[in-house]
Amino acid sequence: MAVRKRPAPRTATPPHPPRGPRGRARRAGPTPWLYLAPALVVLGGLLAYPVYQLGLISLFHYTQAQVSGGEPTTFRGLGNYTGLFADEQFWQVLLTTVLFAAACVVSTLAVGCALAVLLTRVRAVPRLALMLAALGAWATPAVTGSTVWLLLFDADFGPVNRILGLGDHSWTYGKYSAFLLVLLEVVWCSFPFVMVTVYAGIRAVPAEVLEAAALDGASQWRVWRSVLAPMLRPILVVVTIQSVIWDFKVFTQIYVMTGGGGIAGQNLVLNVYAYQKAFASSQYSLGAAIGVVMLLILLAVTLVYLRLLRRQGEEL
Repeated sequence: MAVRKRPAPRTATPPHPPRGPRGRARRAGPTPWLYLAPALVVLGGLLAYPVYQLGLISLFHYTQAQVSGGEPTTFRGLGNYTGLFADEQFWQVLLTTVLFAAACVVSTLAVGCALAVLLTRVRAVPRLALMLAALGAWATPAVTGSTVWLLLFDADFGPVNRILGLGDHSWTYGKYSAFLLVLLEVVWCSFPFVMVTVYAGIRAVPAEVLEAAALDGASQWRVWRSVLAPMLRPILVVVTIQSVIWDFKVFTQIYVMTGGGGIAGQNLVLNVYAYQKAFASSQYSLGAAIGVVMLLILLAVTLVYLRLLRRQGEEL
């Protein structure tokens, strides 16, 4: 008669530690913050205090009379913001800034991503030449680059008008032609960051993935849309947010190329508008209020964008 053997008793296994980013953060404890502490202290001194001063000035009546000591500083609370929001010109400038920044961001990303893909298709020598030329444009100061573009498109001596046969056409006289000229200069000095960053991301994509897409007969556009763009989404998020911040607060290009905002202020953006209010009109508190509004808009755009990506399950 066969004797049945009892199965060995199961020992209770301890629960697995939590995995994922949140579990790692709980196990790490305060160690990451210790590593970040020096950088946070520097950023706090360079950013937190100026932002605090900006917000503080925006709550007072602060003009040249208060700077010189001729009149006492008076607390206005939200009075500067109330007057700013009641100004019709502010809303016109805000709309213009949003549209101009959106056009700059889209154009910069399109040019940067297209050239990043091109870098993966050319040989070493053309690739090196293109990267050196792009980095040269990136390293050029904004004032210098704006002046060079003005000379290129000058109505009397510029080579662009001669090549296109436009005679003495003034690019900075019309509202839209001036914005187009500034947009081209902004894209010229901004696309290298996008190009180099996206190119580095493409080089990190496994070659087997791209070879499989090529064997399936996918076109270059389909490879980018269905393979590269989803895999490069975290990198594209970074360059998009950086481009939004840079292009929303454009100042130098507009100020230099349009002479401080164009004819009758037709090319004003928020940064130039704040400069005019603060320094041309000596309304420092109103200029500070415009700066606070710009800061809040950029924070809101960034947080909403990151929140939408986290809902889609992206890790940044």
